[in-house]
Amino acid sequence: MSLACAVALLAAVSGPATAQEKDVLKNLNLPDISSYAPPHGDKSLASGTHGDVTLSAQLMDRGADITRGIVWRVFKPEPGADGKLPMVASAHGGTAAFTLEPGSYLVHASYGRAGATKRITVGREPKRESLVLDAGGLELDAVLAGGQRIPPGKLRFSIYEGKAEAGGERALIVPNVKPNTVIRLNAGTYHVVSTYGATNAVVRSDIRVEAGKLTEATVEHHAAEVTMKLVREDGGEAIADTSWSVLNGAGDPVKEAVGAYAPMVLAEGQYTVIAKNRDRIYQKDFAVEAGKNTEVEVIASEASAIDPEEGAD
Repeated sequence: MSLACAVALLAAVSGPATAQEKDVLKNLNLPDISSYAPPHGDKSLASGTHGDVTLSAQLMDRGADITRGIVWRVFKPEPGADGKLPMVASAHGGTAAFTLEPGSYLVHASYGRAGATKRITVGREPKRESLVLDAGGLELDAVLAGGQRIPPGKLRFSIYEGKAEAGGERALIVPNVKPNTVIRLNAGTYHVVSTYGATNAVVRSDIRVEAGKLTEATVEHHAAEVTMKLVREDGGEAIADTSWSVLNGAGDPVKEAVGAYAPMVLAEGQYTVIAKNRDRIYQKDFAVEAGKNTEVEVIASEASAIDPEEGAD
């Protein structure tokens, strides 16, 4: 969400604004919160002796204060000459205290991938301000059909915005998430893509994150690990310097590899493997069953050989 939208929302939270304030906020073209300028000069505004403000944050309304892991940033609300918001103070941890010149500020609290922004006014008297992040945690894992565990090193997740854009694409929020890792997110629905291996074993699902709660989600993959080798007879030694092409049931390329062995993870279904060694090409049809790891032997014989001019048809 852009900072302009955040300011408009926070104006409602912080109390009614005057007509003049509304006009100013409406006409300001504020950059996103990630676009800010570091403090300049030897003396930060946070080191003055003007007004004290204590900031705290909660995951949900009337929830307990978050005691660690928050990144606080305090900005002047008007962009500088470079178009960026001047950052006047920052802190890490839980509840934070700042001493600032009297005036209006924008406070942003980050907690993992969750965050909130609020407009505050600092005066001569000490005051407290709290931000409700409306956030929770998401922990992801995946298994094979029947509950069989998947090696963590072969499993990754990507978290996207729940709502697709006009072109049908979704904004990527967190890539390459390891299983059983807690990701802090604002409450809402997210589109999660689980990838087992690096070929076509992909599961997509929409998952709801609730404020103040840890959502644990496990998806199920219908796939298996397959290792292909070219041999001269059943159970024989793999022939080196072999090029591999795997096609799905529709004849579309799925994976290519080079070597005596071609290990890969494939989604459940029907496949054709083509093995090329020197000037000879061999072909074999095979099926992948969920959770059943297997070895596919392609026999280098006249029966499995195909004409290079004909390809795999």
